[in-house]
Amino acid sequence: MNKIAIVTAIALLFTATPANAQTTTAKVISVGDGDTIRVEFSATKPANNPNTDILEISYAPTTVRLGCIDAPEIKQQPWGTKSRDRLKQLLPPGKSVQIREITRDRYGRMVAEVYLGKQSVNLQLVKEGAAVIYRQYFNGCAATAKQFEQAEAAAKKRKLGFWNQAKPVMPWDFRRGKTTPARQATSDGQCQCPYDRDRAGRQCGKRSAYNRVSGDRPVCYVED
Repeated sequence: MNKIAIVTAIALLFTATPANAQTTTAKVISVGDGDTIRVEFSATKPANNPNTDILEISYAPTTVRLGCIDAPEIKQQPWGTKSRDRLKQLLPPGKSVQIREITRDRYGRMVAEVYLGKQSVNLQLVKEGAAVIYRQYFNGCAATAKQFEQAEAAAKKRKLGFWNQAKPVMPWDFRRGKTTPARQATSDGQCQCPYDRDRAGRQCGKRSAYNRVSGDRPVCYVED
């Protein structure tokens, strides 16, 4: 098999997203919960026999945590189960998807945005109220941040999915054992909590009152 054919075969594994970012094609194996899936990536290489054009295909199963969003935990009934079931509908086993890797988390999982064609599955879950924006880890979707924010605001206004309850407990609060809602992010430039944004739209981070040693710290939903 000539070099041009090999390069072409490998290049077919990549495509462009609406944000012009590079993605890798994968096949869905299973859905774990509302924001975690297992996929397999195909690696194409020439066969060992130089006299054949047959390609060897190997598969590498990988856990993917959907980036920039957080879905209700399974124990947050009924929202956790509904979120997982909706993701199963969108991504049944064998479904071909495009993966835009953002980073790796502390558990070694790939954090990524998942696409069905040109549709962001992450964004779709937020639109339907099946997941919320995970502002602590939202930098990976900076190019489409406004779309996510508008989608969440619309879902919240229409009380879709997770938002169809009087006092929703955010998934990150639930994981920390909290049963009452915590303080939401603001964009008024006050920089009280790390996830707040200043008047220029930048995340406050370590410039926030939460990180200062003097005075009372505000109640934030980020991990201490």
